[in-house]
Amino acid sequence: MNKILLALALLASLSTESVAQHAGSDQDEKACTHDVERLCRKWMDQGDFTILACLKENRTRLHPACRDVLIRHGQ
Repeated sequence: MNKILLALALLASLSTESVAQHAGSDQDEKACTHDVERLCRKWMDQGDFTILACLKENRTRLHPACRDVLIRHGQ
């Protein structure tokens, strides 16, 4: 679960919006947890950039809420 939160914090830090506003909120984590576990499980131990890359690579397969998190954070 910590890897997911770190990946979401990374998303926030890469965006043009304030990190303080969107640093991996509980809602963001809930929106993407299932997709990370479903699509990116085998890369969870390889770091946040790998998880982010996996989410972006699987963008069309993400649930709309997780896709919105990526969009909201400039990804």
